Amino acid sequence: MATITFKGNPIRTVGELPSTGQKAPAFALVKTDLSTVASQDLVGKRVVLNIFPSIDTGTCATSVRTFHKHAAEHPEAVVLCVSRDLPFAHKRFCAAEGIDRVQAVSAFRGPDFGADFGVTIADGPLAGLFARAVVVLDGNGVVLHQQLVGELSQEPDYAAVAAALG
Repeated sequence: MATITFKGNPIRTVGELPSTGQKAPAFALVKTDLSTVASQDLVGKRVVLNIFPSIDTGTCATSVRTFHKHAAEHPEAVVLCVSRDLPFAHKRFCAAEGIDRVQAVSAFRGPDFGADFGVTIADGPLAGLFARAVVVLDGNGVVLHQQLVGELSQEPDYAAVAAALG
């Protein structure tokens, strides 16, 4: 369990992010066309998991836009923007914003992702949604970089992600 803040008020998450050097948990997430992307589909590719509470909030939307720009600089990496929003919300947002270099994916079909990655918010007004975090994986699914953002309303450290991608 980790403690972060939301607008300065402490909230807790369930579990912990996987540590740098550790193999990340397997996952399966839902794409905007309702098909599944799973960790085993991404073997051999570097993966950025941009995890956030909801595509319909300003900071979350900004992170998706920013990672979309960064994806152009790292075309070898797969960027998954992960929340519990329904795929329909992701599809609407990406279409309106012209987002096509990252994949907005949903964890709505099961609770495992949030628990396995330690990002499910346990209490407070956003309980059940995901905390803001970034996890960068190598081609074997080993964590190269991870960050649980300490204040939910702040953006992740994009420079650290770029450095982890090389």
